[in-house]
Amino acid sequence: MTARPVPRRAMLKATGLAALGAGVSACANRRAGSLVALGPPRRFARVNVSEDRIIRTVVGLRPFRPSGFVVRVEKIGDQTVVHNYGHGGGGITLSWGTSQLAVDEAWKTGEKRFAVLGCGAVGLATARLLQQRGAEVTLYAKDLPPHTTSNIAGGQWSPTSVMDRGRRTSESDALLARASRLSHRAYQQLPAAEFGIRWLENYILSDEPLQGWWEQDLVRDLYPESRDLRPHEHPFPARYARRFTTMLIEPPIYLHAMLREVRLAGGRVVVRDLENRAQLTVLPEQVIVNCTGLGAKALFGDEELEPVKGQLTFLLPQPEVDYITIRGGLYMFPRRDGILLGGTFDHGVWSLDVDEAVRQRMVAGHRAFFEGLR
Repeated sequence: MTARPVPRRAMLKATGLAALGAGVSACANRRAGSLVALGPPRRFARVNVSEDRIIRTVVGLRPFRPSGFVVRVEKIGDQTVVHNYGHGGGGITLSWGTSQLAVDEAWKTGEKRFAVLGCGAVGLATARLLQQRGAEVTLYAKDLPPHTTSNIAGGQWSPTSVMDRGRRTSESDALLARASRLSHRAYQQLPAAEFGIRWLENYILSDEPLQGWWEQDLVRDLYPESRDLRPHEHPFPARYARRFTTMLIEPPIYLHAMLREVRLAGGRVVVRDLENRAQLTVLPEQVIVNCTGLGAKALFGDEELEPVKGQLTFLLPQPEVDYITIRGGLYMFPRRDGILLGGTFDHGVWSLDVDEAVRQRMVAGHRAFFEGLR
């Protein structure tokens, strides 16, 4: 008996249904309590932590105010000063947002020529926002990138460590939330590759139940894909894990691009160390936006400002590492200029010297953590 040929369309339909049936069966056989999408599991490249991979250790001083950052207007003689400083550990994160608030105040004066003091992330964002309104801007700064405090920042977008929780008010919460939203949107409007910006998964890890960050709770929607993970859903040596996605802004790339943009738009850059208010009177501009960070303590007499020392150790780059980890005060950011290992927040410390004991502790802690990666 001769077999009748099966039409091609019927054969494809049959095999397709068979494959679909097999897939549904495979999903049904999983006892996870919910449907699980088929596909390769998420792979995490292990960070190779060792002393012989260290390429540098750097120190920076964050400009911290227990009551939070300052955006306000002050009259000094015939000049108007708009303050925009005191961001603590959120300088890069909040720079576009607080600068928008400061520029709104500066623009009310009716002037079209402005002086901006400081050439870190906050000063550069302020200058660009003024230029985008058609203003003439001169930047005055003691140091330029790559020698600013902003160059020492890690660069993760997250408005945390910007004030003492006990000093919160409804007004400060609203201000922080507004600045966060303005800044978050501004970063998305920049050409990501050109400005060193990319989205990365973050993993908060602990052996104790995780507590929420109050700053994050103010703008929860700005942390997409945020959820707690079950132990089998991640490879990290921790009982509890929380994942969310945020931006990493790499300071060496970002600040270089920002300074270039200011200059291309006609901005003047003057390297000058301003040590007291009297020196401001010789500036030709009638409106000054103060973005001096910790320098505002001496220049404008802000006694609430205090330094918070941060120390970072960099390992050789590992392009295959594409996630951020935060555990027990230690954090790892995978940047193109190296794997960043951090974990210090020392209030009231003015020293820019590397603390060798701290460096060894951080490296040992990261090494033990990543050796435990499953």
